[in-house]
Amino acid sequence: MVSTEVLLAIFSTSFILALVPGPDNLFLLSQSALEGPLAGICLMLGLLTGILCHTAAVIFGVSVIITSSVLAFTILKIFGVCYLLYLAWGAFRAAGSKIPVSKNKPVGKLKLYRRGIFMNISNPKIAVFFLAFFPQFVDPSLGSVARQTVELAASFILAFLIVFIAIAYLAGTVGEFLRNSDKAQTILNRVAGTIFAGFALKLATSTSN
Repeated sequence: MVSTEVLLAIFSTSFILALVPGPDNLFLLSQSALEGPLAGICLMLGLLTGILCHTAAVIFGVSVIITSSVLAFTILKIFGVCYLLYLAWGAFRAAGSKIPVSKNKPVGKLKLYRRGIFMNISNPKIAVFFLAFFPQFVDPSLGSVARQTVELAASFILAFLIVFIAIAYLAGTVGEFLRNSDKAQTILNRVAGTIFAGFALKLATSTSN
């Protein structure tokens, strides 16, 4: 079982990362502002459904890789370090992301849910991020790797759920703030870059035992 300290660390980190402007939360923000909180919730449920699909695939992949061999874990670790450093570099050099203002007709609730699933599943970066993110917190000596990955994923998803709900209900206020504050977006990106770099360092010094 993953320790409470680790789960809290994953939750707090995921909470910050969920705030960083990206395709998912910017689209959620624009749709919530356009059609109201209920539309935002439908889209959010679709996005979270997509995350669950990625999580299921990663649980199997992480379990096989970590328990198969030291070489497989080493390869995964090198890949993870490189990818996290790439994310850090991208976050540090990112400019402020503009909030899209849609003038289209309102989209149906079911269509928003389906669109959320498609947006998330069609984004392979999420599964890649999970593969780079979770292994550093999994300790085979503590028991089932699959169970530990589920616990980590649950903490990750809970943080995103809270942020997405807040975005859906506070779309007007949050949208206006982010739309007019490039500095706030820059700060969030810098924080995310620091987090990615820190996790890259942690992963680089981790072991498979």
